[in-house]
Amino acid sequence: MKKRIVITGMGTLNAIAHNLSGFTKALQGGVCGIEKIDLFDTAGFRSQTGGQIKNFVAPDYVPREISVERMSRADKLALAATVEALRDAGLYPLPEALKEKTGVAIGGGAGGLLEGEEFYKDYLKNNGKNAKFSTLSSLFCASSTDRIASAVGLTGPKSTFMTACSAGATAIGYARDLILSGHASLMIAGGVEPMSRLTFAAFNALKSVDPETCRPFDKDRAGLSLGEASAIMVLESLDSALSRGANIYGEVLGYGITCDSFHMTAPDEQASGAIRSMQAALKDSGLSIKDIDYINAHGTATPVNDVTETKAIKEVFGKRAYSIPVSSTKSMHAHTLGASGALEGIVSVLALYDGFVPPTINHREADPLCDLDYVTSGSRKADLRAVLSNSFAFGGNNTTLIFGRYAARGAAHE
Repeated sequence: MKKRIVITGMGTLNAIAHNLSGFTKALQGGVCGIEKIDLFDTAGFRSQTGGQIKNFVAPDYVPREISVERMSRADKLALAATVEALRDAGLYPLPEALKEKTGVAIGGGAGGLLEGEEFYKDYLKNNGKNAKFSTLSSLFCASSTDRIASAVGLTGPKSTFMTACSAGATAIGYARDLILSGHASLMIAGGVEPMSRLTFAAFNALKSVDPETCRPFDKDRAGLSLGEASAIMVLESLDSALSRGANIYGEVLGYGITCDSFHMTAPDEQASGAIRSMQAALKDSGLSIKDIDYINAHGTATPVNDVTETKAIKEVFGKRAYSIPVSSTKSMHAHTLGASGALEGIVSVLALYDGFVPPTINHREADPLCDLDYVTSGSRKADLRAVLSNSFAFGGNNTTLIFGRYAARGAAHE
């Protein structure tokens, strides 16, 4: 029998909450964190709004014994969420006996790009004289993974994923596999993505951002809203969790990964990659389409993506697609790119654990091509057994995760 992998701790900072409990309340309340950005100057861009983490001061979240000097914003956010997740799991500080068999898998993208931009501004301002880059070691995406390993003292497997918007989800799936294969006993898994000028400018240049606030699945949607977040889960085997009396939020039942092999930024309009990703996750989990009670959509609010994902859901679930609630929480916390799959993984687990379906906010008018139940009238109480979460990225990198409600006996989806 396949080992059961459970979630025993979670931590997050994002545009609508700076901790896990606040995130649950914000999701249930349909809070919108998309507002004017003040992290850098957005004058002249198509959009000036996004899901920024406001008033973040690292020492408020990271213990004093961990020095955040010379760290990037991404590193600090990743460490803050990691500490919260480990404390939530009852594992901070991590016991010495666990360090050798504990690993970390993090998805991301921008890394220390924001700090690199600040350096370059200073470099140009002073004609290249006396320019100092104090966070050089934190410039790269993998830095956050390294910082977590160092701060926690773990010596198990360590990996960083950069598959754009599916990176955080892929990290969680990979972490589950490492525990299943015996390469790790415990995994810290998730994603982190900070805002940066270059990322913001690039999406504005592509004209894929909404000048105001994103409206997933809405008839007049005009693009996504960019955001930033850190989102971390603690994964371990069910036997391990039970042996130490840990609180169990849910199970990682399965995941699927596919490639469109179609276009660098546009999804395959036939939705073949998205369809196969969901089908692979269902097969891996051992569930049928009848077992899925909620779909956390990728739901970027771009014209093509929302239609393509809707088409894929209908192809996989058939007539049942119309009776499954589907929502995009990007309407609240914005699109957090490399962190989004992990952040929405936490959304999915909270939905299972606290018994609710989060809404799609900002929706005004139905699109005939997007005709599913997108939960546009506020969150709902719901008795959920299993949740499917989609993350579809640039380059056609698709990942689907399936989480299940923890059941003491038998399968998680009983």
